[in-house]
Amino acid sequence: MWVFGYGSLIWKAGFNYDQRLVGFIKDYRRVFYQGSTDHRGTLDYPGRTVTLEPAEGEVCWGAAYKVSKKEDQEVALTYLEVREKQYDQKAYLDFFTEPTATSPAVSGIMVYIASPDKKLNRNYLGPASLEDIAKQIVHAEGPSGPNRDYLFQLEKALLQIGCKDKHVMDLANEVRGILSQGEQTAS
Repeated sequence: MWVFGYGSLIWKAGFNYDQRLVGFIKDYRRVFYQGSTDHRGTLDYPGRTVTLEPAEGEVCWGAAYKVSKKEDQEVALTYLEVREKQYDQKAYLDFFTEPTATSPAVSGIMVYIASPDKKLNRNYLGPASLEDIAKQIVHAEGPSGPNRDYLFQLEKALLQIGCKDKHVMDLANEVRGILSQGEQTAS
């Protein structure tokens, strides 16, 4: 069993695995369009976490985890079904490790996706301006901590694997700007 992580799974798998590969999936992009009412926000004030949206010609970098033992697979799936419960779709995609590769390193890798279908995914928030998403992230906090920590950890994890994700970096810079304005106003 292979699982692809493009958000917090990059830095915190939370299950036993035999191998971790850095790489990407094709024709998707990472976007902060999913509401989080269970980890990085609340029902009253949802945070924002990443999901994937189809984007022809783009790639989304992340980490792939191989889970071999049957017992580990069962534990990992049970854990992921709870952790990713607000993500209503599972896709099985091709995973690549080399930008020039024509054949995938892993076929049929499992990916959790939060769809934009409000009937199936009541926590989908969808697109908004960079400024509005940043303001929401600055103020949201849930059982797993402040939403901004999720954003900053994602930015750091992506940079550590050599990925400069423009959406994530622009958003992190916008959040830092809002936070520094708040500090200036408070002093």
